[in-house]
Amino acid sequence: MKNDKKSIFGWCMYDWANSAYITTVGVALLPIYFAEGIVGEEGVSIFGQTVSATALWAFMLGFAALLVFLFAPALGAIADFSSAKKKFLTGFAYFGSLFATLLFFCEPGDVWLTVVLYISTQVCFIGGNVFYDAFLPHLASEDKLDSVSAKGFAFGYVGGSLQYGIALALVAMHKTFGIDQSMAVRIAMAMTGIWWAGWTLLTVKYLKEMKAEQELSEKYHNQPKFFAYLSLGISQTIATVKKVGHFKHLTLFVIAYMIYNDGIHTVTSMATIYGKEELALSTTQLMVTLLLVQLVAIGGALIFSLIANLIGARRAVMVSLVLWSGVVIYGYFIHTATEFFALGMVVGLVLGGTQALSRSFYGAMIPEQASAEFYGFYSVFSKFSAIWGPFTFGFVKQVTGTARLAIISLIVFFIVGLILLAFVNEEKAKAEKLAFDI
Repeated sequence: MKNDKKSIFGWCMYDWANSAYITTVGVALLPIYFAEGIVGEEGVSIFGQTVSATALWAFMLGFAALLVFLFAPALGAIADFSSAKKKFLTGFAYFGSLFATLLFFCEPGDVWLTVVLYISTQVCFIGGNVFYDAFLPHLASEDKLDSVSAKGFAFGYVGGSLQYGIALALVAMHKTFGIDQSMAVRIAMAMTGIWWAGWTLLTVKYLKEMKAEQELSEKYHNQPKFFAYLSLGISQTIATVKKVGHFKHLTLFVIAYMIYNDGIHTVTSMATIYGKEELALSTTQLMVTLLLVQLVAIGGALIFSLIANLIGARRAVMVSLVLWSGVVIYGYFIHTATEFFALGMVVGLVLGGTQALSRSFYGAMIPEQASAEFYGFYSVFSKFSAIWGPFTFGFVKQVTGTARLAIISLIVFFIVGLILLAFVNEEKAKAEKLAFDI
């Protein structure tokens, strides 16, 4: 039943649960620990070539995204057909939380153990979000999509901020607890896995899924059920790819999203390095700024939900892209920690709003009966788009020798995304949705 408060609460609590991992491990602690503690300045030798920690980290991100690219659409189709979104979500959550907890055992020099555990955790995090997102069209009526999506992101920012605050205190006060900084980081990473698993229990309890399992056709009867569903998922995915061409405005939105999301991903993922190398900020200043971004993003998601109610989700996202353009322009001119904090506040404001409204706007244009499959594509496009922005940043930095020109070059992603989004027609997109025949 749509707009059920308990199911929406259970759904939002999953964002609360898993945001601890991506905030504390994926963005804050593990990248620094991996570079300084696990790999070190000397890098690691792979096939006779010395690879730096930064390059290896990028390869890890890319490989995890590739794995999701391969399996997410097929799993989404299986989940749609078998009404198993909640089972897949729970499975990814608990395997992901287990791998995150096992990061505790990654000590300096344990490069490949860290690589395997991080990729495994990242795949589970991304894979679980495919099914988490797929619940949205079933939980909320069309007029509530924006607010429910924003509420989910707000819960995530609150939960992620709380757990990150605990981790930050543990690392900053490690001497008080009688442990070295490396041990404090390892404990903090393990805590994210426990947090993820513990709060997911509320999702398991309150999130409801309508059961509408379909019968397998006769051609699958001679196969074991798992392989039958796998074959079905792959065939449905291929069929959906062929039908995507009929969704002209959905396709246009996805292209726009790929471009502007690439810019957003690059700004958020390179901000720490930019602050460290270009502005010479301390680790503490950088970590505090990341916490500030999370806190401001809570209100940002809700504020942009209100803006969407007034002018529509598409226009609200366009407003956010104008602000993102301002972020990279301002980033070019800053020099001090105070200016970096101010930049973090603006990023927090637009980050939550852009993410929440993009997700709900996409949800309003896809067929409900194929939501997991279509959100599988959404996740794939999101991760695929994460390649080109960092490449552009690195290329400009390498050629010009300054990260300032690299950061301002990202304005191209926001402007192009804004222009393409202006041509998306919501009414025609909804008409295409109604005409879809699964």
